[in-house]
Parts: sequence; C-alpha cells; structure tokens
Amino acid sequence: MQRRSALLAALAAGALSLAALPVFARCENVAPGPKPQNTTREFVGQTMDEIIDRGSLNIAVYDDFPPYSWLDGDTPRGVDVEVGRILAEALGVTPEYRFVQAGENLQTDLMAYIWRGTVQKEPVSNVMMRVPYDSEFTCLVEQVVFTGQYAAEEIAIAYRRDAYPDAVEGDDPRHEGAPVPAYFRFDTVAVENDSIADFYLTSFPGGQIGDSIHRFKSMAQAMEALSAGETMAAMGPRAQLQFSATDGVAVHQPPLPGFARARWTVGIAIHTSHRDLAYTLDDAIAAALADGRIAEAYAVYGLTFGPPDR
Repeated sequence: MQRRSALLAALAAGALSLAALPVFARCENVAPGPKPQNTTREFVGQTMDEIIDRGSLNIAVYDDFPPYSWLDGDTPRGVDVEVGRILAEALGVTPEYRFVQAGENLQTDLMAYIWRGTVQKEPVSNVMMRVPYDSEFTCLVEQVVFTGQYAAEEIAIAYRRDAYPDAVEGDDPRHEGAPVPAYFRFDTVAVENDSIADFYLTSFPGGQIGDSIHRFKSMAQAMEALSAGETMAAMGPRAQLQFSATDGVAVHQPPLPGFARARWTVGIAIHTSHRDLAYTLDDAIAAALADGRIAEAYAVYGLTFGPPDR
C-alpha cells in the first residue's frame, strides 16, 4: 500500500526524525494538530472498564498486508493479529479485528480509526497496530498516545541465488558476495512503487540506478517478479521479503550508505483520553517482549524478529 510506503519515504528523507529527543524539548518547535477536546464525544471510543465489561478489544489492522495482517478466508492472520491477541489476553477479553484501508497519510488513518471516526460515521477502534513510531510525529497528533513499541523493521535485499552464485550465506545477515545497492547500476532490482526502497535507489548518488529499477504495486508482486526471474534482486522491508521468498531466493542486510532511515520501530496507537488502556497495553507488550511471545509471533510466519528501539 503506497500510503504506508510514503510515510516511510518521508522518514528516509529526514522529514521525520526517529532519534529520541529529550521529553522536555522534543515538542518545542513542532506545531501540534487540532486539540483533543475538539473531538466529538461519540467518537472517543470505550474506556478500559467498558472494554472489559463488553468482553472484546476492537483492534484496527491494515487489510491485505502480509505478513502483518490479512484475511485467510474468514480467518485473521499475520504478525499484528498475533500481537493483537496478546493485547486482548492481557485484558481478559477476546480480540475483535477491524481490517482497515490505508488513507493518504498516517494522520488521516489515525483520525479515521482512533480519534474521530470515518466519513461514513464508523466508530473508532480501541487500538491500532503497526504505527511507525517517530519522536517528533508524536507532537503533531495530540489526540493519540503512541505506545507499546513491539518490533523494529529494517530494509533488506532479496536475491536469486542463481543470479549471484558466489554469494556466501551464513550466520552474518550480510552475505558475502550478495548484491549491495551499487550493484543495481547494472543489475535489475524490484521494488514497491513509491516505497522507501524506491525512494532510496532513485536518490542513489549520481542517479545511476534508474534504468535498473522495476516498480510494482506491492512488495508481494515485486517478490513474485523476482521468483519468476524477471529481476535479479528485490529491495524492501525484511519481513515482507522473507515472507514471500521462494526456493532459490535468499535475503540479506547489506550496509546501505546514505540511508538515514533503514530501520524504524512500530508500535500501537490509542486515543489520548484512554491513558489507562495505553499504560496497560504497553505493560502487556513489555511482558510479551521479555518472555518471547512477540518473537514467537514472528517465528510462526518464518520471520526474523527485530526488537524495538525502546
């Protein structure tokens, strides 16, 4: 989905900073959005007591976004579905998943699904998954608590082993002899259109990579092209590469010179009026990180877990 990719491209460009700034100074020069009190009461959502009384936690996850969240028939699947189950269990309730579409930007998604509701007057969800955490961005949206950082995502490169027969795989995620960005001056590479990887390769020094980039509507389609032999490599978020990798395809993480945002943290978003819920779910994630349940959620789908930069 291109909206998610556009946000990450903004991170790569440095428009948003992932660096942790002192709390007292972080928001001094950042103009916030509309004040939380401008939110109408009917869209605020339910308190933690009401959630427990009802017996279910409404969780917004992105639709058709493997390996993070998608519907397998009528069955919710994905890493974020598993983490959402952990959150619901911490409250002693059942998870109720709401598969949502990505909007123009993250602010639009948060407004629609967390603090105001959609234009169709659909109510907000109690929690939204896979929200990229950014220290400055948290100052812009005062209606939302950004908490529960549960994983880190990183950019990696997938490659066909037959295209790089000299690549040496081992414990080091940087496979010796495997492709690095400079190779793509001559070698073909698949990316999701307007994604963070597309942004990076297009901006590579000297603009030398342009003709080698093959763009697709999704990372899954880019990986299908790689597996079919249409390109020699693919570049994008490691989890998406790993999930779609077929026999004969390997994934590695080479140095990415000039890439300011090759790694970012994801967490959850909750309406600011429900801080007790935010604290409780943050504690639940901290416990699941400590005992390995979140790492296990990644392992279920054959993914390498990256702990968050908490």
